[in-house]
Amino acid sequence: MGVGVGAATVHRSGRGRGGGGGRGRGAGQSLKPLLSPVGVAGESPRAEGVEAGAAGQSARAAVLATAKAMASKLLRAVILGPPGSGKGTVCERIAQNFGLQHLSSGHLLRENLKTSTEVGDVAKQYLEKGLLVPDHVITRLMMSELETRSAQHWLLDGFPRTLVQAEALDGICDVDLVISLNIPFETLKDRLSRRWIHPSSGRVYNLDFNPPQVQGIDDITGEPLVQQEDDKPEAVAARLRRYKDAAKPVIELYKSRGVLHQFSGTETNRIWPYVYTLFSNKITPVQSKEAY
Repeated sequence: MGVGVGAATVHRSGRGRGGGGGRGRGAGQSLKPLLSPVGVAGESPRAEGVEAGAAGQSARAAVLATAKAMASKLLRAVILGPPGSGKGTVCERIAQNFGLQHLSSGHLLRENLKTSTEVGDVAKQYLEKGLLVPDHVITRLMMSELETRSAQHWLLDGFPRTLVQAEALDGICDVDLVISLNIPFETLKDRLSRRWIHPSSGRVYNLDFNPPQVQGIDDITGEPLVQQEDDKPEAVAARLRRYKDAAKPVIELYKSRGVLHQFSGTETNRIWPYVYTLFSNKITPVQSKEAY
């Protein structure tokens, strides 16, 4: 269903869970390296045999079932959108108004690179070669973080980007709410070409609607801003095409489950009231007055 609202259009998927999406199987495969063996109380570990394998699988399944049952009492939300769609701005507003933990895969990756964690060092090897960080590395990064957030409401930004990542997320929780931001290509191209970034923090500035106080300088640190190579006009089209190809099956998966809500428009302030209403129906706002 689509509802036209000035510069914004709201689309909601049908309710109810669909059957597809490879739920469970892909998640188990992706998560396997992340899970440590679980013993059964009162029994000695067995090195071989079908019974030992079955017991291990049963114990692991019980742990995952318990974790998912606990997670079901908390709001689990995801925001999807191409580069330049305003995901960061929308996430900040959701976090401020509803108290969700905003977990950005980009921010977490930068932190792990900065502190030279095991995951960060692996990711660095790919980045230094000009390669994308692969699914299994990003998945490991996010799963490790989510383990520490098991008692919190959270909002994921930049994850899952691919179907493999979405299936891995399935292994630990059911996602309650997914927002997909659909922004026209020309708007994205203009936004990205006017975007400058503070590399170490990931702070984003736009010369049109969120400029730095001093041109080319980060407001907080006074350090120089840079324009990413893939934000330059000649690279934007290929970047957006890669996003679309990877995101399509993720969007279809969440649409089939009735949790996808799509918002189309060119202005975040036009879209935001509908996002606010959507979340208000799921969780009580932490502020008495809506904050922008």
